[in-house]
Amino acid sequence: MAHQKSNFVTASLKGASQVFFMENPLTGIVFFVAMAYASYASGIWATTVGAAIGVVVATLTARLLDCDNKSVASGLFGFNGILVGAALPTFIAPSPQLWVYVVVGAAASTVITAAFSATLTGKWGIPGSTGPFVLTGWLMVAGAYSFGGLHVTGDAPKLATGYIQGVATIPAPIELVQIFFLNIGQVYLLGNEISGALILVGIFIASVPAGIAAAAGSIVAMVVAIGMGANPAVVNQGLYGFSPVLTAIAVGVIFLKPSPQVALYALLATVTTVFVQGALDVIVAPAGIPSFTAPYVLTMYLFIAPKKLMAPHPHRPVAGHMIGKQDSATATSAAGGT
Repeated sequence: MAHQKSNFVTASLKGASQVFFMENPLTGIVFFVAMAYASYASGIWATTVGAAIGVVVATLTARLLDCDNKSVASGLFGFNGILVGAALPTFIAPSPQLWVYVVVGAAASTVITAAFSATLTGKWGIPGSTGPFVLTGWLMVAGAYSFGGLHVTGDAPKLATGYIQGVATIPAPIELVQIFFLNIGQVYLLGNEISGALILVGIFIASVPAGIAAAAGSIVAMVVAIGMGANPAVVNQGLYGFSPVLTAIAVGVIFLKPSPQVALYALLATVTTVFVQGALDVIVAPAGIPSFTAPYVLTMYLFIAPKKLMAPHPHRPVAGHMIGKQDSATATSAAGGT
């Protein structure tokens, strides 16, 4: 080939860091340390092993398929694979068939990432982000119910139970600190606050603004979820906070140029993500699948799609916005036909 392949280990570590939009191998190492600590604390290593397999298989698949070398080197084909690798052992009991499932899922996530890039990103300029992970994870977990060699350990399909809204209780200060870090750790499906703290350190190593956005996103998610009276058992596990954390970073720092206006926009997106989290948890419960990062993905897509329209525009009919750069005569004609 005309270009030299990137260093495979570095690309894989960047794939780990790209879960939080960072392109930094040191951050990737810190993230793996966070995963290893959570596994050590729980005595269950399947998630860490699965994550390592996932990022290696996804990155290797991208290289074998001759995907864009710059994107592979940046870890952009690895981060969905590492999430698939971490998620499947979290929701499916270990077995020989599981590890086959992890390999296939991680490889498929690379193809799906390329498909998102060719469509969503290529046509509309919306980053695929963890959308390929969500789609792959949903299909793989749902499919596991069909195979006797796989046993889903997560919640079985059920109608949404009614957590009855009661008087909102504010957790004790130490619990608030734990929730703050769990919100961050749960992006990697880690129910360990120390692991969440390590991940936050890793983010700050790569980007101070992103670290601030992650912390702010976690705080906003806590305030909104607790204030709205969300199920305390779910809030205390950090399950209302991990998608808002990603939204805060994506909208506030990564995909839009930071400014006071963008900060307010990111705040709105972060609060919206909390509500979308609640909605999607109810929607996916009958299917027996977790929402994963779908609340972040859906909210980010909707808030990033209009980014080209964020500059002030004169008031004109909606039809005028839809025709882009066509001439004003066409715009006037379209407006007159409404």
